[in-house]
Amino acid sequence: MTSPITRLRPGDLVEVKAPDEILQTLDVDGALDHLPFMPEMVELCGKRFPVSRRVMKTCYTGLNLYDTMRRFRSDDVVTLDGVRCSGAAHDGCQKACLIFWREAWLRKVEPAAVQSKVAPDGRERLRARLKTSTGPQTYFCQASELLKATIDVSRREQLRTCVGEVRAGNRTILGMAHGIATWLYWKIRRRLLGEYARGRSTTSTPVAGLNLKAGDWVEVKPMASIRETLNEAGYNRGLYFTPDMRQLCGGQHRVAGRIDKIIVDGTGEMRQLRNTVRLEGSVCGCDDLKLGGCSRCEVSYWREIWLRRVASR
Repeated sequence: MTSPITRLRPGDLVEVKAPDEILQTLDVDGALDHLPFMPEMVELCGKRFPVSRRVMKTCYTGLNLYDTMRRFRSDDVVTLDGVRCSGAAHDGCQKACLIFWREAWLRKVEPAAVQSKVAPDGRERLRARLKTSTGPQTYFCQASELLKATIDVSRREQLRTCVGEVRAGNRTILGMAHGIATWLYWKIRRRLLGEYARGRSTTSTPVAGLNLKAGDWVEVKPMASIRETLNEAGYNRGLYFTPDMRQLCGGQHRVAGRIDKIIVDGTGEMRQLRNTVRLEGSVCGCDDLKLGGCSRCEVSYWREIWLRRVASR
């Protein structure tokens, strides 16, 4: 039995419900309408966060449906400010996904309201219901189940969701207009000139490692140097250099952490990466690639060959 939809909006303050309340919403797989409540979320029970966005649509990059747009079957999913998955219960997955929250798992609260206390035994009961794998080499999480939890969004429907994003409070009218114009510009440019970050290689692309770790400072190389590492489609060993990443060229940034392994959307497979890091504040510039943007706000993956180490600041 699920709680009534509360129609949360960006900026609303919410509290993650108590474990026993959340247990009542979950099926035998520890999910609600195919969206898992993950063990990494248990410690957040009783804590408060502002709502970031209503999730009107999300990207999906698994299987053979690369870069498609999907939406949840019911309009009851939000994201919370800065709440990403730690991967701690999934063998240290470093994908750092922004966690999706069903409204049935949250309650809207006033800032002055007394914060709920959560009993440790309640957390343990909830953890006992949740699963992290479906086999020896297959993980179970929101990324692995994203295809099951969502349906495809046609281009026409994507345009309609642009209006929905404004009505939901995710974006202003001017912000959405700018986003659509950005998407249209890059779509036309790719049609006429090809990929912005297109390299010349038709075979394998070069690799280099800096052995970076969280807290190190780096400078993003100039675009001309980065192009030398890419193939004609804008990839370095399967990793795409997105148009928005060019904005960081020449700037100095702190490494947020390494990305050595991630769970693949839709399959639950753990994929190994090499010489790849994430930079603080660097997330996907969805407007460049997707009509009306995306609510998933994935971290950008940076090959170390695109960076140079600088002295600590």
